[in-house]
Amino acid sequence: MVTIREAQAGDRAAVARMLGRAFADDPAMSYIFPDATQRAKRLPRLFALLFDSDAVGMRLVAQDADAGTFWRPPGQAHVPMTAMLAQAIPLLTTLSTALPRALRLSHAIEAHFPAEPFWYLHIAGVDPARQGQGLGGASIRAGLARCDVSGEPAYLETATKSNVGLYARLGFALVDEWQVSKGGPRFWSMLRPVGG
Repeated sequence: MVTIREAQAGDRAAVARMLGRAFADDPAMSYIFPDATQRAKRLPRLFALLFDSDAVGMRLVAQDADAGTFWRPPGQAHVPMTAMLAQAIPLLTTLSTALPRALRLSHAIEAHFPAEPFWYLHIAGVDPARQGQGLGGASIRAGLARCDVSGEPAYLETATKSNVGLYARLGFALVDEWQVSKGGPRFWSMLRPVGG
């Protein structure tokens, strides 16, 4: 049985490293950091910052932090300017010359958010060494159960087409397919109704 728990502050580094490995070949992250060496170096830093900013919602991890999901609550899917300013120096240090691509990607993602309130599955990842063992599904289902209790649907987007089937099995339905401008990656947007 897979145990899913709330991430604690002490999990930050381990979760960031795990997500860095999980997203090493992700199309969106490859767009932001085209160079694989830079991507491997910078992704753990980026995910550490996202770990901090997503504390407003749910940060769920498997017991050994080898899988995790970050959820932003209804009404807080957009990152407020104050939060961005608070992390400006670490973000600039982490993104460096990738900043324009990261902003283009972020703006495109936010432009496709649903109009109605929703829980936003911002990040879902599993350590590559543990993929295929049910950790990712368990982590997502734990979050979905909490979404259902709150009475709000769940929304996500993925830049990995093979993930569409996984999310469909978890009750998400495809609602849009779109591409980031200037050669950016293709995304699939998916929504799961309450109790879906």
